[in-house]
Amino acid sequence: MALRVRDVNLPTVDADDQWCEVLIHTATPEVGKQWTDSGEIHEQRDLKGRAEGDTRTVPGHPALTRILRTHIEDEALGPDDLLFQGENGGVLAGSVIRRAWRTARAAVLAPHVFDSPTGKRVYDIRHTRLTKWLNDGIPPAQVADWAGNSVPVLLATYARCVEGQLADLKKRLEAAGDLPDPEGTGGADDAG
Repeated sequence: MALRVRDVNLPTVDADDQWCEVLIHTATPEVGKQWTDSGEIHEQRDLKGRAEGDTRTVPGHPALTRILRTHIEDEALGPDDLLFQGENGGVLAGSVIRRAWRTARAAVLAPHVFDSPTGKRVYDIRHTRLTKWLNDGIPPAQVADWAGNSVPVLLATYARCVEGQLADLKKRLEAAGDLPDPEGTGGADDAG
């Protein structure tokens, strides 16, 4: 919600590498007017678990690069503009985001998936992404860095979600070689 156009580093259209980078520097949670010192619905905070003013960079898939490039051009957004805006260029209301999310889920998901907890809340997509990164073999330290978590928190939360890698891991272990045969023996088959 706090992302500005300048926080998105888009490659040129003709670049070979079309991955973008998103610089996250603040969190702007919707907490309610009664819970903020400013009386605003959103509270601007530094990133959780990071030093004051610290940032983190998250990669954006080439498909996201195309979507963001089109969005920025279509909306004629400048570098200081919020990337996703509410009325009059302000912060997008949480109710608008939730309504758009429900509509998008209903449009693309099969009814049994729509009725399941999968992506029920916008925040759930974060869990899906982190699980996918881990299942795709991205090292946990890298996933934790992108997610803004520590490795212990990441593994405590997502280790049980990693699946489907056993066959690949066995092949990698086999390719690394076996223990050497003790000198003078042909291996385990020669043992008496």
